[in-house]
Amino acid sequence: MTAGWQNGLRDAVRDLDPGYFALVMATGIVSQAVRLDGAAGLSGILLGVTIAAYLLLAAAYGWRLVSYRARLRADAADPRRAFSLFTFVAGTDVLAARLAADRHLAAAAVLAAVGAASWLALSYGLPLLLARQRRPRAVLASANGSWFLWVVAAASVAVAATSVAAPVPAALAAAAVACWAVAVLLYLLTAVLVTGALLVYGLRPAELTPAYWVFMGATAISVLAGAQILRLAPGPLAAAVHGVVAGLSVVLWAFGTWLIPFLLAAGIWRHGRHRVPLGYEPGLWSLAFPVGMYGVASHELGQAIGVSWLVTLGRDEAWLALAVWAAVAAAMGWAAARRLASRVPARTHAAR
Repeated sequence: MTAGWQNGLRDAVRDLDPGYFALVMATGIVSQAVRLDGAAGLSGILLGVTIAAYLLLAAAYGWRLVSYRARLRADAADPRRAFSLFTFVAGTDVLAARLAADRHLAAAAVLAAVGAASWLALSYGLPLLLARQRRPRAVLASANGSWFLWVVAAASVAVAATSVAAPVPAALAAAAVACWAVAVLLYLLTAVLVTGALLVYGLRPAELTPAYWVFMGATAISVLAGAQILRLAPGPLAAAVHGVVAGLSVVLWAFGTWLIPFLLAAGIWRHGRHRVPLGYEPGLWSLAFPVGMYGVASHELGQAIGVSWLVTLGRDEAWLALAVWAAVAAAMGWAAARRLASRVPARTHAAR
């Protein structure tokens, strides 16, 4: 490897977006979505891509942690980017749940433990770090769609906990219920903070990034966690929370559905009316994930409460999720190819 390529790789790791594990989240949930519609072969291919992406990104972020710790610390202290670190938690848990669906329970359990531990560390560490900022108003003004990844991460722990064993042990069931409850309350808190920031400080078109789709994605994964809790083995805890979980899951599903036209209109306002260029950015994976999660959540909620049209909606929506995932993957590949082409030494072109 030439010195130029080595420098390019180091620069890429140094400047790696803190939310790139959304790629793992999106690919893993689309794999699960098409699996639920019977496309086992395609689902397996996407699972392989998910595993490869997870290992590659884990290595890259490990390198960044060791060699560029100051950059990582700066991301954690930046309220505009800090919550993107929760994509590691959610990506880990989504992969754990997908592996559990194929009965790879040992690997799923390890990943679920990693996800839970990292969620605890980030859930307490990041808010405390942001609370130490000398300008609290600036923190609130920076609230954006990526803040909902805090909710997604909490719900993902519940999803993983209810996936890694059958029947689910009582301790895991209790942990899943607790994490689901935390996710619901965090959703309410985050929605107030982000909406309040939008009303008070306004939003420029360039700032309306695809991360705002996580507003809907957080409802979807909370619905999925709720649906899996509803299917726990009968017991005192399951009986005590059944009505609350079922009711709130339906409410969250309805609200997430209502958000979809709103988010589509916001995209048209950004790119159509204000002519913000539509190109690849890592945040697009935060759009692909909610689309896939919405289908899976609809399917599983329909199964849990016995509503057949929700099951059908979830199966059909899987293919829309796959189309969105493919479009984002193609855009990423095109952007990567252009960057690689720009690094070709001028003397190579001259020689041709």
